[in-house]
Amino acid sequence: MKSKYILALSGNDIFSGGGLHADLTTYTVNGLHGFVAVTCLTAMTEKGFEVFATDNQIFAHQLKSVEKVPFSGIKLGLLPNVDIAEQALEFVKNHADIPVVLDPVLVCKEAHDVEVSALRDELLKFFPHVTIITPNLVEAELLTQSKIQSLDDMKAAAKKLYDLGAKNVVIKGGSRLDDAIATDVFYDGTELVVLESPVLHRNNIGAGCTFASSIASYLVAGKSAQEAVRDAKSFVHEAIQKSDDYGVVQYETN
Repeated sequence: MKSKYILALSGNDIFSGGGLHADLTTYTVNGLHGFVAVTCLTAMTEKGFEVFATDNQIFAHQLKSVEKVPFSGIKLGLLPNVDIAEQALEFVKNHADIPVVLDPVLVCKEAHDVEVSALRDELLKFFPHVTIITPNLVEAELLTQSKIQSLDDMKAAAKKLYDLGAKNVVIKGGSRLDDAIATDVFYDGTELVVLESPVLHRNNIGAGCTFASSIASYLVAGKSAQEAVRDAKSFVHEAIQKSDDYGVVQYETN
């Protein structure tokens, strides 16, 4: 029998809109018991919003602490460097019998090209070992090393990510291609599906984290990858509708 235990490997958002806060809230709303191994801390400093990676040994201790918990699913979020990513990959390989969702957050995407390239190469190693990947347009461009400027480009990128080893792909288009329609593309190697919903001009911080963790929740519930993506898109749409000053809200508010 499946447990209600589900893990997030994700970072701490100091403003609690995204990251582990979004993951754990989404798990709770879906009736699951969420665990978290923290990959990084964040803070607003004189340099702006900064990410501080968890010490490698501390992260190893976290993973060791939960290695015997009978998880039914895992969601991978912000992996701030190659060392953390390598540890996460080994953990995932030891949980090959449960659904795993990879949100390939390229935290270094605006940093040095060498850092971006190293993290990209590491994330590609996850593809054969996870159930689905959920890149946004920028991340999909970095992973495929191609420009995405149209719906056809999104479809081509989804197929390329599948060819790179991903079993299921959903590319989050958001409002980048159309400021009125939020367009996502799902591909499972056989069926290519375009998912659309109206763009909500509200705070959407945490939407990507919530999307990935809700997909993980629905996979644990036994839904197919495509069903999980469809339901997660609806869940996130509602969370954006209820958003506050710091991010999306997954639960009912008074």
